[in-house]
Amino acid sequence: MSETTGASYAAAGVDIEAGDRAVELMKEWVKKTRRPEVEGLGGLGGFAGLFDASALKRYERPLLASATDGVGTKVDLARKMGVYDTIGRDLVGMVVDDLVVCGAEPLFMTDYICVGKVYPERVAAIVKGIAEGCVLAGCTLVGGETAEHPGLLGPDDFDVAGAGTGVVEADRLLGPDRIRKGDVVIAMASSGLHSNGYSLVRHVFFDRAGWALDREVEEFGRSLGEELLEPTRIYSLDCLALTRTTEVHGFSHVTGGGLANNLARVVPGHLHARVDRSTWTPGAVFDLVGTLGRVERLELEKTLNMGVGMIAVVPAESVDVALTTLADRGVDSWIAGEIVERGEHASGAELVGDYAA
Repeated sequence: MSETTGASYAAAGVDIEAGDRAVELMKEWVKKTRRPEVEGLGGLGGFAGLFDASALKRYERPLLASATDGVGTKVDLARKMGVYDTIGRDLVGMVVDDLVVCGAEPLFMTDYICVGKVYPERVAAIVKGIAEGCVLAGCTLVGGETAEHPGLLGPDDFDVAGAGTGVVEADRLLGPDRIRKGDVVIAMASSGLHSNGYSLVRHVFFDRAGWALDREVEEFGRSLGEELLEPTRIYSLDCLALTRTTEVHGFSHVTGGGLANNLARVVPGHLHARVDRSTWTPGAVFDLVGTLGRVERLELEKTLNMGVGMIAVVPAESVDVALTTLADRGVDSWIAGEIVERGEHASGAELVGDYAA
């Protein structure tokens, strides 16, 4: 550009027309997420997403719950593989399953996609995954933002984040005050790594082991990249089904920090959750991260979910119904532990024993 040529947004690297094209491409996917509370309230492209709050009149005392999260460095794997339609499901899972821990039904989400350069098809693919996740969670995608940041991000770089809102009846709010001695800890299987610990995972597989994403791994029955991009399982509707069919005292979403640390967050100070490792066998990916990286077990357990993505804490008399409900919904679950009195040296939760071979 010559000094006599006027500056422009496009010359600075921002393509408004590409952004408009991305919005058009994503509309069909967003439409699939619509709940009755958003019908007739405007479509994608407005300045704000709308939700008809009169739907909450059926609640005696509705409490709104909110959560926000991202996908972390898993987006780098999506970029390298050129696969963009799965990380949206990861994003939804990270948000809505935090909401359901307190018993809240996810109502709606918004997303934020930040890119170095807008490639409309890529942005639409990301939103497609978010929309599919919203359908799995029973919530609607009411809007979002795509921001182009040339100069700060490379043309192929991007990140995603999202926020969600849910509702729960006040007298059905779940929390540590409901947990009782003698309650049973039910584990729900994860679909893999979900979206946590990828800085460690990437360091082990790529920096230390020198593996390529297209490497076929016998233990996985597919390539390394395919295993690492496996979408996060979304449990919100399964957890809500449990609250309708039987008594539930608490949930814990197993994300960053691992099973014990997240479970401890919902256990009251005078009690302790003891989880028996021998009740399950972590998937091959967890074993390989530990073996290839020489990562100690406790380090793995405070970083990765080790095969458990969600925990339900229920009274002993609810166990059979809970396990049957989850099985009917296709969720692999099992009795993993119990709630006991907290000993002098005990923390809020611990893993005991050795994993089943």
